[in-house]
Amino acid sequence: MDLSDIRMIYVLLDGVGDLPHPDLDGMTPLEAASTPNLDQLCKNGALGQVISVGRGIAPESDIAVFNMLGYKFSHSDYVGRGVIESIGVGLDFQNGHLALRGNFATMDDSGIITDRRAGRTIDREDAISISKELEEKIQFSDGASSIMVAPTIGHRVTVVLRSDKQLSGKVTNTDPAYSNIGGMGIAKAVGDGLQIERCQPMIPEATHSALLINEFTEQSTCIMKNSSVNARRHQSSQKILSCILLRDAGSRYPVLVPIDKKYSMSFSCIVDMPVELGIAKVLKMKTFEAGDITDYTKKAQVAAEAMQTQNANYVHIKGPDEYGHDGDAKGKARNIQDIDRNFFGPLLDIIDTERVAVVVSADHATPCINKAHSDDPVPLLVSGINTKADSTSRMTEAYARQGRIGLLEGSQVLSTAIDIIRAEK
Repeated sequence: MDLSDIRMIYVLLDGVGDLPHPDLDGMTPLEAASTPNLDQLCKNGALGQVISVGRGIAPESDIAVFNMLGYKFSHSDYVGRGVIESIGVGLDFQNGHLALRGNFATMDDSGIITDRRAGRTIDREDAISISKELEEKIQFSDGASSIMVAPTIGHRVTVVLRSDKQLSGKVTNTDPAYSNIGGMGIAKAVGDGLQIERCQPMIPEATHSALLINEFTEQSTCIMKNSSVNARRHQSSQKILSCILLRDAGSRYPVLVPIDKKYSMSFSCIVDMPVELGIAKVLKMKTFEAGDITDYTKKAQVAAEAMQTQNANYVHIKGPDEYGHDGDAKGKARNIQDIDRNFFGPLLDIIDTERVAVVVSADHATPCINKAHSDDPVPLLVSGINTKADSTSRMTEAYARQGRIGLLEGSQVLSTAIDIIRAEK
């Protein structure tokens, strides 16, 4: 089968993988959820497992998605999530600038972080106002540096530092929940009592970068404490925006083979988050608009329509990951049911399954019991009318261990799925 004849919708359910949970009688959210449409895809498909980045690595979404699209990095090769997000939100990032991902967070009077996401949902007006205040009031000791603070979605913010000196991304995070391993963000096992960490240079050339980050952290914490934005938030019993936790610094623009060239196919995507938008821009992937983050039916319609002009459409669905971070196993199961009903249901009503294959997986696991990303394998489903089906009947972690596809690395998923579709179409 020629590659130009392939039609494939590739869905990543963000953080859908999980572990058994007591709130679900020892089941995972995928096991507890009612998913008749995914079950139907399983009947015409085969399952396997995926370790998205590597054993022992609890990845952030950026590096996980790159791997799940077939781009494998060593630590030293990766530019850092901050760079990808700055590209995604359209900031003027150039080599030698320093870009970081940030979280608005809430601290108590003793400096203990009580919420790394400041309630997760933050009024857009508040986020913009306090970000502008920081840009106007921060004064760096060298007098030649400046900062851009760009709030994105919810608690998320992107920060870009500029200086007359070449800046380096070889610095540690101030966010205590993540390590920076050569630009690659790795979730740490953490408990209570977290505090902002002081940024340290990893190499001598990064000393000035660390200095600027620490000056920003110290000044911004003071500015935010006295901001009228927080006075209003306190009066309305909203969580205070106490600080910005920074991670995943980078100082160079990525240069990668475009995804169309990599697979000799026309690839498009439906993505919402800044990091996924950045990945799409870096890989020169055509992007389709498809409603807001939870407009699953619209996403299904647009993905199906994309098959008229595209070989493949990659759809990133955010929902399950947030319930995993909140430790809400029942909510995660309900969200999976919602996605099955409102995305996979309409999708199967629209597409011709004799022509269009459906591939479903996750960028990583986010176990509710951990409230964080993990390195646990996630399920992989490849489904098409002529796909050689295996004995599995549901897309769950347990069935995935039994599937005939076996255990793959994330960077192998797309090439393996394409080979299955070509061989068995």
